[in-house]
Amino acid sequence: EAYLAESGGGSVQTGGSLRLSCAASGFAFREYAMWWIRQVPGKGHEWVAGIKSGGATWYNDFAERRFIVTRDDANNMLYLQLNALNPGDTATYFCAKEVAPVFSGQYSWPSEGQGTQVTVSS
Repeated sequence: EAYLAESGGGSVQTGGSLRLSCAASGFAFREYAMWWIRQVPGKGHEWVAGIKSGGATWYNDFAERRFIVTRDDANNMLYLQLNALNPGDTATYFCAKEVAPVFSGQYSWPSEGQGTQVTVSS
């Protein structure tokens, strides 16, 4: 059974930075593309960024040039560096795995993790 544990969230002011981590277990992490998703109560969820097993990355428009997604397959870890944060980035951030090892651009949701809260004040 897949298990994901996010950490690293917190409260920062506009312009600040945070580094989110996601520890994965229970599945062949290195074989799966991984995603970061964020959710705001009452607004649903939206994908933030993703990274394939080979390292290729992609970002939603709001994350481009501000956020960086990386992975450490040796330690089953996923990371998201958040830079130049603004109040619009306030959300609970989740990591999520691709639905299957063969990439299809679909992430498993609800995520197997509990999320980590990011709050940005002006």
